[in-house]
Amino acid sequence: MPTIAVIGAGPGMGLAIARTFGSRGFDVALVSRTKEKLQTLVDQLGQEGITAEAFTADVLDRPTLTAALDAAKARFGGIDVLEYSPAPHSPVPGLTMAAPSEATVDNLQPQIEYIFYGAVAAARAVLPAMREAGAGTLLFTTGGGSVDPIPMLGNVNAPAAALRNWVINLDKELAGSGVHAAHVAINVWIGGGGPEGIPTATPEQIAPLYWELHEDRDRSEAVFNA
Repeated sequence: MPTIAVIGAGPGMGLAIARTFGSRGFDVALVSRTKEKLQTLVDQLGQEGITAEAFTADVLDRPTLTAALDAAKARFGGIDVLEYSPAPHSPVPGLTMAAPSEATVDNLQPQIEYIFYGAVAAARAVLPAMREAGAGTLLFTTGGGSVDPIPMLGNVNAPAAALRNWVINLDKELAGSGVHAAHVAINVWIGGGGPEGIPTATPEQIAPLYWELHEDRDRSEAVFNA
C-alpha cells in the first residue's frame, strides 16, 4: 500500500489532500504540532475507510520533523508521496507579516525557517529512499504571492519564492530518476470569510490538483486560480 505524508495537516487542505490520496488506495501519515487535533483527523479518515496515523512534529524544530517522518516510514514501510503545507493562518509564535520596506532579519528569519527550511528538512528525510527506489513524489505548497508577490506579505512571499525556486530546480535535478518534485501556488483564499474582492475556493476544489501532479508528472509547478 503506498503512503502519503501530509506535513502541516489540518482540517482544511491537509484533510482534503489526505482524502484525495486515501480514497485512491493510499495510507496517510498526518504530521503537525498538536496530537489531539491530528487524532480527530485520523478518526474522520478511519470512518471513511482510510488508514491514517498521527505523528507530532513542529516544522520549526527540524529534528522532531525528521523523527516524525522516520516514525512514519517505520510504521508504513516507506513514504511514497510527501506533501508540505504548514498552514500560514495557524498562530505560530514569531510569525508576523511585514511589507517589503518593513522586512528585517528578525521578521524574515522565522518565515524562512517555517516555509523554506522546514520543507528542505522534510525532503531530505524522504528523498534518499525515493531515489534508491526510483520512485516518489515531493509536493510543496505556497500562496500565490510566491509567483506574484503582495506588498502586505513582503516577508512571507520572499521565502515562499525561495521555496518555489528550489522545488523547480530540484525537479530539474531529479529528471530521469523516477522521483518528481512540484510546487503548488494557491492563488485564492481557502474557504469562506476571506477579504472582500479576493477569490475563494474550497479545499475539496483544490486538492485534486495534487493528485494530478503526482499522476501526470509532466510539470514542476501548478498555480491554482479561481
